[in-house]
Amino acid sequence: MLRLPRCGLCAAAYIQRARRADNEGTMADIPNLLLAALPRKSYQQLLSGLVPVTLRFGDVLYEPGKTIREVYFPSQCLVSLLTVVKGHRALEVGMVGREGIVGVPLALGIDISPVRALVQGAGPALKMKSARFHAELHGGGPLQSGVNRYVHAMMGQISQTAACNRFHQVEARLARWLLMTRDRMGSDEFRMTHEFLSHMLGVRRVGVTEAASALQGRKLIEYTRGNIRILDDRGLEKASCSCYEANGSLSGG
Repeated sequence: MLRLPRCGLCAAAYIQRARRADNEGTMADIPNLLLAALPRKSYQQLLSGLVPVTLRFGDVLYEPGKTIREVYFPSQCLVSLLTVVKGHRALEVGMVGREGIVGVPLALGIDISPVRALVQGAGPALKMKSARFHAELHGGGPLQSGVNRYVHAMMGQISQTAACNRFHQVEARLARWLLMTRDRMGSDEFRMTHEFLSHMLGVRRVGVTEAASALQGRKLIEYTRGNIRILDDRGLEKASCSCYEANGSLSGG
């Protein structure tokens, strides 16, 4: 069985091993890498409870204080986890893409969401009812182990994001965020407005505009009419803060 690395903070090794998992009799062709890491028998047991859905840009999956009724396994979409503070703009504290699952509080026995889960990258996902997820998870075995390790990795991402927002410059944070989005969506091009990015990074729109213009001026990205395309991966990694390698990267070993 494929496992998340024990450090929990670096999901890169997990992703790399998931891509090679076909040699171990698992399903490396499944877009969601948490599911792809399961033994074939375990995955087949889940199939009847998994429903294909297409998540749309701007969809709100959960609101703070509301009941979590489904969990989502993203395939080629991206979901932001936002902390909402009255009188202030929402701030992103984590993001989930093809490496994980949206709805991790259920794995801890909590059915109330502490965050807003907002779709910021449209695309396909698999959905499962919370009752079915509880039943499968409490049965123990590979799913429980994989989800537990992912929860630990997500805790690391949230902690790193808090430190990043406090100590690093907007340009470096934007570079990190774009790289994390690329990794989790599996694409160098995605839809994103400056207004939306200002909410994700917790800064004013003018700050995002200046940072995006600087990255575009260095020919690292191209930004036109709400679409962002990464032109130079290596250059963008150099422009990013250290938090990308510490906790955000899904591409290395």
